[in-house]
This record gives sequence, structure tokens and C-alpha cells, in this order.
Amino acid sequence: MTSNKELILVDGSSYLFRAFHALPPLVNSRGQPTGAVKGVINMIRALIKGHPDANIAVVFDAKGKTFRSDIYDEYKAHRPPMPDDLRSQIEPIHEIIRAMGLPLLIVPGVEADDVIGTLADQATSVGQKTLISTGDKDLAQLVNDHVTLMNTMTNEVLDIPGVEKKFGIGPGLIVDYLALMGDKADNIPGVPGVGPKTALKWLLEYGSMEGIIENAEKIGGKIGERLRESIDLLRLSYELATIKLDVELDVKIPELVHGAEDQEFLHDLFSSMEFKTWIKELEEKGVSGSGKLDLDAGPSTAETDVEKVSVTPAETRYQCVTTEGELQELVEQFQNTKRFAFNVEFEGDHFLSARPIGIAISHELGEAFYIPIGHTEDSGQQLEADKVLTVLKPVLENPIITKSGYDLKTQRHVLQNLDIDLQPLKSDVLLASYVLNSVAVKHHLSDIARFYLD
Repeated sequence: MTSNKELILVDGSSYLFRAFHALPPLVNSRGQPTGAVKGVINMIRALIKGHPDANIAVVFDAKGKTFRSDIYDEYKAHRPPMPDDLRSQIEPIHEIIRAMGLPLLIVPGVEADDVIGTLADQATSVGQKTLISTGDKDLAQLVNDHVTLMNTMTNEVLDIPGVEKKFGIGPGLIVDYLALMGDKADNIPGVPGVGPKTALKWLLEYGSMEGIIENAEKIGGKIGERLRESIDLLRLSYELATIKLDVELDVKIPELVHGAEDQEFLHDLFSSMEFKTWIKELEEKGVSGSGKLDLDAGPSTAETDVEKVSVTPAETRYQCVTTEGELQELVEQFQNTKRFAFNVEFEGDHFLSARPIGIAISHELGEAFYIPIGHTEDSGQQLEADKVLTVLKPVLENPIITKSGYDLKTQRHVLQNLDIDLQPLKSDVLLASYVLNSVAVKHHLSDIARFYLD
């Protein structure tokens, strides 16, 4: 029987890692990490608000190895262990999701992707509309006339035309595409040296991975040699990249419904995390704690909600850097710091044609520097762009100094086009805004500053 309600499948594991890496480390007054909890639950709340009539289920990876490790010992073998600060937040997230009345699925031996794929396939078989909320590109292989992907942090929606526009191929070739490229994060081998451009070119020319294999002798050069040497690994990569559609589940699609909230227990959980805004929402409804949870701490004096943090420095110092001497002093100062925030101001609609006009940089509250390098009107004295970028390159590429900023993906692309490999990236204000206030219409830097600082 087909349900008229939309089914939303949340890739909880994708939410978890994106929230953890997008946000600065938040802790409660007991030093307990809470940032990933806040981010994940905020995104789920935004989904509920945006889709009030939908049935929503949340899927997480289970502990332990999966069948893919049995197929290939090296699968995900090089991944570093999950940080303790993140691991400690998983169970509180699960508890809150259950208390919200949402179905929570965790199936040993497979990944969250496989559970989502199986449920999406079951829903498709009865014509039910399904939305998968994830940031994982691998799930694009599941898109069909009934299944759509949505990236909750960017609001990007991928239906069949969307997948074709983003990847240059349809959903039916996504596994072929992923197998050819491999995946360093998951240690899927692929064909050495094959990236998105080559994979797309071959697929458009030969129609599929098997078509490429059949025509491997026609492909010349070193890349052709590597392809012919990697046929077995390529087929293995295809198997590893394929999402299962036949996982045995204890729950059926009609059972994935939003149950009643345990609001008193939610009050306890939010109190433990010290999420004051959400506590206030419940108390305005007349809800108090249930006593089910030992909060093991008195009333907190710490203002840990990001909306409440005071960022007003006692003094401010802002400097416009316009001489080589000032630039050298700045570089020497930043070489000795562990982290800094920066922003490249540029003209142009695309990073490939972007022209940098200035660089803002700061490593202490109340102190910041601006280096004009491309202003054309009323510019006054300014340094040559090439000279500034050459001097800043070692600092921007220093792997020991972490960098924070706004829309770091674009910033990194702009700098890569200028032969600067920005690394390592710490926190992104744009991603943090999507996590903490995902229902907002605008996420421009000025809007974010106005929302949190005014």
C-alpha cells in the first residue's frame, strides 16, 4: 500500500561528522563536548519544521566492521580512530532522537548507506516519495523518479536532472564513476591517476565501467597502462562502492512514523547539555524535567549556547598593511601562532576568474589586519598582489597552523587558482551557520554577524 506521506531518511553519520567539523568545539560547564549534539539535533529539528507532514527516520552506522571489510581487508583501514570528543557525543544524540519520537535505525554488519538504500528501494517499489538528507555524494546512485537527495547544510537538492548537472552522468553510472576514481577516505583503490575528468570522459565515450574495460586496449599512454593493470581492482572498487538494497531489517516502511515526544526527558537531556534555548522552548509549554537523568551538576554559570557568548573585546586594534615592512612584521607574527582566521576579498562570480582585491587576517580577539592588493578606486597605497601572495604562501600552507574563515571551500579554490594550497582548515562560519540556524533564509557573513552579534 502506497503512503501519501513523504518519507525522509536522515543519514545520521553524515550529519555527525559534518556537525563536528563545521562547528567550533562547544562544551558545557562540566567540560562535556556538546557541539556535534547541538549541530545534529538542530538539523533534524529544521527538517521537521520544513517537512511537518513527512515521516522521518534517522540512520546511523553501527559499531564494528561491515561486510565490505570482509571483501577487502584494507577497506577504511587507514582511517584515523574517531576523536574521543566526537565519540562521547554519539549516545546523547541517539537518546535525544529517541526522545523526539523519531525511528532510529542502527544495523550491525552494514553501513548507514546500505540501510538507507534498502529503505529507499522498498519505498520506490510501492511508489512512495522519498527524500534522503545527506552530505554523502555516494548516495547519488540511489536517485530515481521517487528518490531525491538533499544536502541539509547547503540546501542543494539532487533529483535525476540535478545529478546529471552535478556529475555529468545520471544516477545509473554513479557507481561506475566512483569505482574508477576510488576513494582515499574509504581506501577504495580505483584506477591510479583517474580523477573526475578522466572518469567522466571514459564513461561518456564507452557507456559504463564494463564498456571501458572492454575497450581498455584502445586507451593509450600511462593512464591506459594503469587501467589495464587495475581491472581486478576496478571491479573490486565497483563492489565496494555499490550500496546494498537488500539488507534484512526488523522494521517495515509503514512502521517508520513519528511517535510521541518524551518532552520531560528531552528537558532532562537538554539540561544536561545546557542547551538553554531549547530548554526555554519546553518550559514555555509548561514542560519540566522527568527526573530520569542524573544531571550530576548544579546550575551552570557558563553561557554555552552560541547565541549567548560575549565576543566584545576590551580594546580593538585594526591595521591596514600597505608597506613591505608592515607585511614582513605581520608574517613573522603569524608564523608563531597556532591558528588564525582569514578572508580573501575578490571580484568575480567564479573562483577560476576571481581577482583578489584584499586579504583580512586575525589571530586574536580585537586585533585584525587588512592587506589591500587590488583596489582600483580611491585605493591609496597598496602592495602588489603577486608579492603579497608570495610572502603569505608559506603561512597559508603551513600544516601546523590551522585556518578558520567563511566559505572556506570557495576560499581554498580561489587560492588554489593562485598556486596556494590552503591547509589545514579548522572551522567554517558558513557551515556552522547552516548547522546552527539551518532554517535561515540568508547565510551571508553580514547576516550571520547581525544574527549573533547585534
